[in-house]
This record gives sequence, C-alpha cells and structure tokens, in this order.
Amino acid sequence: MKSITIHGLDDPLDARIREKACQQGMSLNKTIKKLLAESLGLAAGNNRDHRHDFSDLCGIWSVEDIEEFNENTRDFSAVDRQDWR
Repeated sequence: MKSITIHGLDDPLDARIREKACQQGMSLNKTIKKLLAESLGLAAGNNRDHRHDFSDLCGIWSVEDIEEFNENTRDFSAVDRQDWR
C-alpha cells in the first residue's frame, strides 16, 4: 500500500478533518482515506446505479402526448416565403 504526504493544508481544512475524525472516533489517517474514497466514488455502498435518479424530471411521452405536440407545432415546419424577402 502506498503512502502520500500532503503539504500546505490550510487551517480551515485541517480543522475540519480533525473535527470529523474526532466526531467519528477515527484516526486522522483513516478519516482522510475515508474522505478520499467517498469523494472519488470508491467507498463501499457507493456503487449504486444512478441512471434513474432524475427520471421524474425527464418524463416519458404517451402516444397522445406526441400527437398533441405534433399538432401544436405543425406550423413550425411551414416556411412562409414572404418572411424571407
């Protein structure tokens, strides 16, 4: 297993990491490894399929919806030559 050293942590970041380690009763090393794994999507239980997270925003059109849309936008495909003079 590799080791790395991180230089130049600013005080707020250092304080936040130490606070999180204390809250979770973990060492700084374990806390930092956990935070890195979570942020990179490598944490256990993070292998969820996210494809359906926004399905309520996408919607699926019924045949009636498509027919209504086509009826209401039919004029958009007509070109009025007077508009181009």
